[in-house]
Amino acid sequence: MLKENYTEVTEFILLGLTDRADLQPVLFVVFLVIYLITVIGNVGMILLIRTDTNLHTPMYFFLSHLSFVDLCYATNVTPQMLVHFLSKRKTISFLGCFIQFHFFIALVIADYYMLTVMAYDRYMAICKPLLYASKMSRGVCISLVAAPYIYGFANGLTQTILMLRLTFCGPNEINHFYCADPPLLVLACSDTNFNETAMFVGAGFNLTCSLTIILISYIFIFTAILRIRSAEGRRKAFSTCGSHLTAVTVFYGTLFCMYLRPPSETSVEQGKIVAVFYIFVSPMLNPLIYSLRNKDVKNSVRRMIQRKFFAK
Repeated sequence: MLKENYTEVTEFILLGLTDRADLQPVLFVVFLVIYLITVIGNVGMILLIRTDTNLHTPMYFFLSHLSFVDLCYATNVTPQMLVHFLSKRKTISFLGCFIQFHFFIALVIADYYMLTVMAYDRYMAICKPLLYASKMSRGVCISLVAAPYIYGFANGLTQTILMLRLTFCGPNEINHFYCADPPLLVLACSDTNFNETAMFVGAGFNLTCSLTIILISYIFIFTAILRIRSAEGRRKAFSTCGSHLTAVTVFYGTLFCMYLRPPSETSVEQGKIVAVFYIFVSPMLNPLIYSLRNKDVKNSVRRMIQRKFFAK
């Protein structure tokens, strides 16, 4: 029920991961290290793919955009979080909060549809190798990459507009370390039923739709791999999918835990822990997963080191 006498909120206070003052410096160091590893890993992956012609294939083209999206949505949250660890006043302006809200939703949706595109790419490479070069042309790859960005930002804009229709009249303390939708809904003074429904439908549709496409792709992929007669051929085919499957498991598992629950104080507290995994851990691990388990990337790194340090 909307209150008749109210003062509109002009800024929000982010309560962060914990209110324990003694833990703030420790958390600052931990998340600074994680963020630096994330930046170095993802920027390094992008530059490696751009500079090494051996990696100019659809698979690595999509991987470079996955790294870019991971870098962007980690950067959308981390710098401000680091500042708040060392600040007494942990505020964010009303406009800044909704800008962060928009970009976070847009980039997360772009991220899991980028993973979907990568699953489709593996399906084409393994199940239809003779048609792969013609079906995955440069124009097709650009279209497949553009679609997650456009769709993600359209979703983010829609959710932001719906959230701006609500009235925020106090309290203004967001029980999170960034402007997330469940904690914001808890603070609204006006009716949030439509927003809650839109959040569940949107999150549920995007998660299940993209994951369904990935699962169907891998059913066909595993069926094709099992038909390969040589053990070496099967091992090589599985190795091209292992990194992607690991990234999908980490990312989608945490997202399902985060969104497919009603907003409440308990779910928000649990959501903080879950959010750490998909905002910080997943973007940090993806470059490591794809480099340590991928022979092409390891060979590319080796060639780059040899050119830089051992060239005459």
